[in-house]
Amino acid sequence: MFPPDFTQVLLNNADYLKPYAMSLTRNSETAKDLLQETIYRALANREKYNVGTNIKAWLYTIMRNIFINDYRRRAKKNVVFDASPHEFLLNHKSNTVANVAETNLELKDIHVAMHKLPEIFLTPFALYFEGYKYHEIAVMLAEPLGTIKSRIHFARKLLKEQITRH
Repeated sequence: MFPPDFTQVLLNNADYLKPYAMSLTRNSETAKDLLQETIYRALANREKYNVGTNIKAWLYTIMRNIFINDYRRRAKKNVVFDASPHEFLLNHKSNTVANVAETNLELKDIHVAMHKLPEIFLTPFALYFEGYKYHEIAVMLAEPLGTIKSRIHFARKLLKEQITRH
């Protein structure tokens, strides 16, 4: 159950979300959209909030999840924003160069080897493999940047050993 003044408690804590939204998006308009979507989702899912728990943490989690999902969605669409005032979406077709090392290994073998990694290395490496940058992974996993770089390095090392054994 939720308190009758849930909306007021939610709005009182919304100010704490603004700096976090800005740190995630690095754009004031996008941060406003993220904040608005977070408030909307919190109101739509108010029955999932457990009274007595930290509402700020609940809201931060909602915001972080929205940001990550939107980021992944944009990355899959492979589009970029034009710098013009109208911000038109352009199809982005990147020129690719054949990677001889990767063509010698089948992608299936790489995925099999990846899933044999310990969980502590698998999560950051999988995100890196999907195209996320080190600092983005550090933010998503709430880990220091150096820790993320180290885990990805060791994951690569383990993968190299596993793949060369085949």
